Parts: sequence; structure tokens; C-alpha cells
Amino acid sequence: MRKNFGPNPWLYPQPVLLIATYDEAGRPDVMNAAWGGPYSPDQVMLSLSEHQTTRNLRARGAFTVSFGDARHAAACDYVGLVSAADTPDKLEKAGFHTTKSEFVDAPVIDELPLTLECRLVKFNEDGKVIGQIVNVSADEGILDGDGNIDTAQLNAIVFDPIQAAYRAVGDKVAPAFQIGASLK
Repeated sequence: MRKNFGPNPWLYPQPVLLIATYDEAGRPDVMNAAWGGPYSPDQVMLSLSEHQTTRNLRARGAFTVSFGDARHAAACDYVGLVSAADTPDKLEKAGFHTTKSEFVDAPVIDELPLTLECRLVKFNEDGKVIGQIVNVSADEGILDGDGNIDTAQLNAIVFDPIQAAYRAVGDKVAPAFQIGASLK
């Protein structure tokens, strides 16, 4: 027997994405967004309602996307609860620090170890943002012995919309594009 819940946006998991921009005065700003993902091999798509961050990315034409991690879950949640329009020092209150991206006019959050640095391609009237990924930067602390990103070291969190909770990404289950070969 199955229970019906009606229409709900329960795609799972939803990455915890931190969108960072500079405002007109060059002050960094960040917001938490769960509605986003790959748009093409070198582009990202976000669905954002109107925020200070969206005004900033329209004005500056650039943004970064960092992935929330378990270590910074409280800070990641906090920057989604308050607006920079009301709390201009929310980055400091969250304990986040930033460095200007080498590739786009946007800040990189120093504490979050994986960041997509993006140039704005399109901002649709319905809030869909498409960004060209110009660079992916990673803290060396999350790299494996071969210099690749080790997702276990990243310890990314995802948003569980059903339980309104953050969950840590789990262990590797199987090798992608291989485990299904036995069913051919």
C-alpha cells in the first residue's frame, strides 16, 4: 500500500548551496539555496526568489556556489534565515570569511571547501539563474592522494525537504556506470 501526499517538490537529495555575491559597495553577501543543480556540463542552474543576493548577481554578473558541509551546518542555515538587507553583517555573525575569486567578480567563502565560480549567463523573469562555471576551486584538505576531490572529506550536507532537516551525504554504495553492467 502506498500513501499519497499530493504535489510536493520532494526531489531528494537537494544540495545545500551557498550563493555568494558582492553588493554595489563591494561587500560580500551569501544566501542558502536548495533549488539548484547542473544545467549542462559547464553550467549551473539555480531557482531563486528575489533577495539581496539576486540583486547583487544581476548587478555584478557573477556569483559563486559553495557546498554546505556538516562542520558548518549552523552557519549555512543561518545565512538562509536572515537577509543582508536587514543584517548586513550576517557573514561575520555566521563566522564566514571570504576571498575574492581569481576568476569572477564574486567572493569565495573560505570555510567551505568546494566552490563553483560562475559568470551570469541568464536571469529569467521567473527567477531561474544560469551561470557559466568558469572555475571549480577546492581546499587541499578535501583532496585524495591523487589530487582529486574526496567527497568523504568534503562531508557535504543535503536538504531533506520531507523532514525539513539537513543530512550528511553517505558512504559510497557502488561504482557508477559499472554496477548495472551485470544486468545487461
